[in-house]
Amino acid sequence: MLYGVYLNTFALSAFEQSYTGMFLTMESKRRKGLSGVLSSLSLLCVVLDLQLDGVLGATHVEIEHHLEMGRKLLAAGQLAEALSHYHSAVEGDSKNYLTYYKRAAVFLAMGKSKSALPDLTRAIQLKPDFLAARLQRGNILLKQGNTEEAREDFRAVLEGAPDQAEARDQLLRTEELEALQEEAHIAHLHGDYQATVSVLDRVLELSPWDPESRELRAECYIQLGEPRKAIQDLTPTTRLRNDNRAAFLKLSMLHYSLGEYQEALNHVRECLRLDQDDKNCFSHYKQVKKLGKQMDSAEELISEQRYQEAMEKYESVMKTEPNIPFYTNKAKERICFCLVKDQRALEAVDACSEAHQRDPRNVNILRDRAEAYILNQDYEKAVEDYQEAREFDEENQEIREGLDRAQKLLKLSRKRDYYKILGVNRNANKQEIIKAYRKLAQQWHPDNFQSESEKKEAEKRFIDIASAKEVLTDQEMRQKFDAGEDPLDPENHQGSGGGQSWPFEFNPFGSGGNFHFKFHYN
Repeated sequence: MLYGVYLNTFALSAFEQSYTGMFLTMESKRRKGLSGVLSSLSLLCVVLDLQLDGVLGATHVEIEHHLEMGRKLLAAGQLAEALSHYHSAVEGDSKNYLTYYKRAAVFLAMGKSKSALPDLTRAIQLKPDFLAARLQRGNILLKQGNTEEAREDFRAVLEGAPDQAEARDQLLRTEELEALQEEAHIAHLHGDYQATVSVLDRVLELSPWDPESRELRAECYIQLGEPRKAIQDLTPTTRLRNDNRAAFLKLSMLHYSLGEYQEALNHVRECLRLDQDDKNCFSHYKQVKKLGKQMDSAEELISEQRYQEAMEKYESVMKTEPNIPFYTNKAKERICFCLVKDQRALEAVDACSEAHQRDPRNVNILRDRAEAYILNQDYEKAVEDYQEAREFDEENQEIREGLDRAQKLLKLSRKRDYYKILGVNRNANKQEIIKAYRKLAQQWHPDNFQSESEKKEAEKRFIDIASAKEVLTDQEMRQKFDAGEDPLDPENHQGSGGGQSWPFEFNPFGSGGNFHFKFHYN
C-alpha cells in the first residue's frame, strides 16, 4: 500500500508536467512547490514502511527472549523476575496459549492461585483441547471448593485422555468434597458446632483455599469459645475473597475482645482502606481508638510513677468498655498495682481482692496483693499469696524472690517485728519513727514501775523499743530488715563475740533493782 502511494506520487508529477506549456509564467513557482511537497511525502512513506518491517522483526525476537529468560529464572527460583518476563511476553503476543499457561505456572509457584486462574482460562479459550491447562484449572477450582466447575474440567480431561490417573483421582475427591460440604452445613443448621468443625477439618484438607468453609468453621469456633482458632481461620479469607470487609471487621472485633486493641485497630483500618464510608467499620474504629488511647495513656502514667492519675485513667477505661470482661479485669489489676506502689496498704488489699475474684489465676494480682499484705504486716497471708502464684507460674523468678522475702519476714515477725514494736507502718519516715520511739520509751521506762515483775517486763519492752529505733533509723539496717534479715540477730553476726550493744546505757542488775537510763535522741 505504501509503495502504491509512492508510485501514484510520481504519476501525479508526470501529469503536472504534461501541462507545462500552459500558464508557464503564472504557474511555474506553484508547480515547483507542489512537486517538492509530494516528493517529500513519498520519501516519508518509504521510510515508515522500512521502519515497520524492522519493528515487527524485533518484536518476535524480543518475545522469544522474554520466554527464554522466564524459563531460566523460573528454574532458578527467581519467581518475581520470571513473572516480569512472562508479562512482557504476553503483552507482545496475546494469542499464544502457551505463554498464558507458562505465566500461570509462575503465579502458582508464587502461591497466587487467584491470579493463575484467568491465565489458565485464557489458554483454554485459545486452545479448548489443551488438557494440561484444564487439569491445572480443575485442581485450583477443587482447592477453592468450587466442585461444580472442577468436575467439568476433570471430565473434559478424561474425555480427551481416558487413562489420565490424576484427573480420575481428582474427580473422586470432588465427589467426596461435595458430600462433606453438605454434611457440614446440615450439622451447622442443627447447632452441632463440634461436629461441624470435625467435618470441616476434612473439607479444608481437600479445599484449603475455600473461604466459605473457613468462615463457617470460624463461626463454629466462636460459638465454642475458641476465638484464637477463629482468628486463624478468618485471616486467610481476607486474601481469598476480594473486598472482604466483613472478615476484617470480625477479625478486629475478635482481637478487641481478647484485649489486643492494637491488632484490632490494624484490621479495622484495613476495612476502612477498602471503603472509608463503611459505617460498621468506622463505628468500631472510633471505639477501638478511644479505648486504646486511654490504655496507653494509663500505662505511660504508671511508668512516670503518677499512680493516682493512672488509676483515674483506668476508671475511664471501664466506663468506655463496660461489656468486655478483659478490660474491666485489666483495669482492676492495674489499679491494685498502683495502690501498692502508692503504699496505700488497706485500699490495695481490698482492690486486689476484688481483682483476684474476677481473675483467680492472675499471678500479677496475687503478687501485688502479697505486697499489700506485707505493707500491712500480714506476712502469713503474703506467703500464702506468693505460694499460690508460684503454683500457677513455677518459673517466675520475681514470684520466687517475693516468696523467699515474705517467708523471711514472717520468720522475723515471730521474733521481733520492729515496725510492730514501734506501732508504725512499713512506709513510715524517720521523723515518725523517732516520735513513736520517744513516746514508747517514756511509757515503758522501768522507773515507772514498782514491782520486780513489772520492771522486768518493762526492761524487755524498753530494749525492744530501743532496738527498733536503732534499726529503723539507720538506712542500711532498715534495708536489711525489709529484705527479711534482722541486723541485730546474733545468728547473722557469728564470730562477733555474741554481744549486743544498745543505743542507751542502763544497769538492770544494779542494787535494789534501780535502773539508770541515758537516752540518746538522734
